[in-house]
Amino acid sequence: MSLPETVEAIAIDKTGEIDVLVKKAVPFPAHAPGHVVIKGLYPIKSFPQILGMEASGTIVSLPTDSVLLEDEEFKKRGLKVGSKVAVVYLGVHAELISVPWAKVFPLPENVSLLTGAAAALQGLTVVTFIEEAYKLRAGDTVLIHTVAGGFGLILAQLAKHAGATVIGTTSTPEKAAVARAHGADHVILYTQENVVERVLALTGGEGVHVVYDGVGKDTFLDNFKLTRRKGTIVSVGNASGAVEPIAPLKLVEKNLALLRPTMANYIYTPEEARYYSEKLFGYISNGVLKINIHKQYPFTTEGAQMAHHDLTTKGGSTIGKLLYNIEGES
Repeated sequence: MSLPETVEAIAIDKTGEIDVLVKKAVPFPAHAPGHVVIKGLYPIKSFPQILGMEASGTIVSLPTDSVLLEDEEFKKRGLKVGSKVAVVYLGVHAELISVPWAKVFPLPENVSLLTGAAAALQGLTVVTFIEEAYKLRAGDTVLIHTVAGGFGLILAQLAKHAGATVIGTTSTPEKAAVARAHGADHVILYTQENVVERVLALTGGEGVHVVYDGVGKDTFLDNFKLTRRKGTIVSVGNASGAVEPIAPLKLVEKNLALLRPTMANYIYTPEEARYYSEKLFGYISNGVLKINIHKQYPFTTEGAQMAHHDLTTKGGSTIGKLLYNIEGES
């Protein structure tokens, strides 16, 4: 297939408010020998910057590196022209994307492109974090902040599958009902209840074995009060702002473990990436894990701006994933 010199993409020419998001033609890079080209259904080094970290599509061109094509780890992916795949890589909200082959994950036959795109980033984050950041075990008690979000719903399901008791926090009764339907045993409305007091009441005063916190600044210090002795705090993100620095001595009172991991370092090697992607899409294929898609948006400037608005509205109704629909699959 001959590749175009430019492609349509969701990009920005400068930082700013929502109105800087536009759909525009951007240069398409030369086909790197170790990259796969896919037709798509933090600090910025240069503009325009194509946005997006996860996508799905069908392969239109394979790597051209003859040595790579004979590599055993590459062969285990079974990548072919026409294969359905998901991808995690910066700059993938475009008609065509060129990405390193190790960031391309085959989808089982019964997993759709929509589900693949919706599951990739947060799903891989969850499956790596529950195995490596803190190894979840049957009988553990887990706290998930903002449990009704995309990450939280995936984590709740897989934590319950592992045999854990799942406590979640969310903002509304409607979101609490969704969280319960996805495995949460107890849901705390942080807008109405004291989270620390409720967690301690639910755990007989001991606290949870592990807390997964994607909120950041607003919830971080309370985590030390609701985690049990020898427990673990996994700082997942910073939706409310970056957490303030703390002294290591703060961990001493309960012998706590504190981590701020990133999924990218858990799927750093091709072998790790294949292991965890097969685990994630296996859960989906086997019905263990359901991926929620809240809404699909057109691949336009207006669609991009609306998606960003809906995603960032505090206390909004978004539950699950928001997707751009590039070629009309539903």
